[in-house]
Amino acid sequence: MAKYTERNLADLIIRPVVTEKATRLMELEQFTFDVERKATKPDIKAAIEQMYDVKVTGLNTQNLPRKQKRVGRYMGYKPCYKRAIVTLEDGEPLRKVLFPEL
Repeated sequence: MAKYTERNLADLIIRPVVTEKATRLMELEQFTFDVERKATKPDIKAAIEQMYDVKVTGLNTQNLPRKQKRVGRYMGYKPCYKRAIVTLEDGEPLRKVLFPEL
């Protein structure tokens, strides 16, 4: 695993996840992100803290299974990623940064 510099940490985060379960977790100060498959927990924590200027207290990750995709008669696979659930300190304003309309 290559070491990431502070400049490359932002490339680890693919996108925030907005689903029913992720929205319920926001009430508990937990936010869900899709991250690169090779990212480690310390790298993900550093990237979130750097990008959003918040304090991360907990981090859980899940490696999601590969999903097949069919294009005509050819079978292939969708790109793989990892899902990270980030727990923040009480009172951190990440919700307003990610979703200003809420």
